[in-house]
Amino acid sequence: MTRFTTSADGTRIAYSVTGSGPALLLVDGAMCHRRFGPTTELASVLDKDFTVHTYDRRGRGETGDGATPWSLEREVEDIDAVIREAGGSAFVFGVSSGAVLAMEAASRLPGITRLALYEAPFVVDGTYEPRPADIVRQMNDMLARGDRSRMLSTFMKMVGVPAIGLAVMKLTPVWRKLKPVAHTLPWDLAILGDDGRGSPLPAHRWKVEVPTLAMDGGKSPEYLRNAMRNVAEVLGAEHRTLPGQTHLYKSSVMAPALVEFFSRAQRTAGPIA
Repeated sequence: MTRFTTSADGTRIAYSVTGSGPALLLVDGAMCHRRFGPTTELASVLDKDFTVHTYDRRGRGETGDGATPWSLEREVEDIDAVIREAGGSAFVFGVSSGAVLAMEAASRLPGITRLALYEAPFVVDGTYEPRPADIVRQMNDMLARGDRSRMLSTFMKMVGVPAIGLAVMKLTPVWRKLKPVAHTLPWDLAILGDDGRGSPLPAHRWKVEVPTLAMDGGKSPEYLRNAMRNVAEVLGAEHRTLPGQTHLYKSSVMAPALVEFFSRAQRTAGPIA
C-alpha cells in the first residue's frame, strides 16, 4: 500500500511500510525504486525484525521529479520527510549511490541513529578507470536531446557491464523499465561528486557521528571493496565483507548482517529510568 508524505519543497514522496519493530529506512541506488530493484525483497525479509520504510526517490516510481530543481539538499530533505513519518528517528541502510546519499543524510539529520552502507561506487585508487570529469554534463546533454537509451548505455558501460550483456539487456523488458528513470542518472552521479577520480576520499567530507557499518561483497570488483575500506577509514566505521556477494547482493545474505548490526542498538541501550 502506497503512502505519501510531503518534502520541504512541497514534493509528494511515495513510501511503503511493512513489519514491526524499530524503524528502518532503505535507500535505493541508481534507477531503483520500491517496485523495481532489490528493496522489495529485502524489505520482505527484514520486516520480521523492523518496521521497514521504503520510498521512491525523486523522479522514480510514484514520486515526481520535484517541485523545485533537483539538488542533493532536496534528496536529503526527502529522507527527512520519511523519517518524520517513521516517528522522528530510524536506522538507515543505503546501497550504491544510495549509500552515498545516506552518508550525506547522516551528516545532516539528527534522526538517523545507526547507518549501514553497501558498496558506494567511489573510485579511490588505480584499480578502476576514473569517471570522466564531465560525466554529469554529458548525461544532461543526452537528456536534452531525448536520448535516454544512450544515457543508459553510457552508464552501464561505465559501471562495467560487458558489451554482450548490454546488447542482451536492450532486448529485455528491463530496458523499457529503465528508460523512464534515466533522467535521474545525472542526479546520482552528482551525488558522488568528484569521488570517482581515483584518489582517496577526503577525510572531512562527511560528519557521521552514529555507529556505522560499511560493507562490500567478496566477489565484487576490487575497486568497490577498496572504496568501502576507505569509507570505513574516513567514517571510523566497522568494515565487513559479505562472502560470495557481488554488487547485486542476495537478501538472504544481506538481511542477517543488517539484523545483527542494527540489533546491537537494542542490546546496548541502557535501561529506561
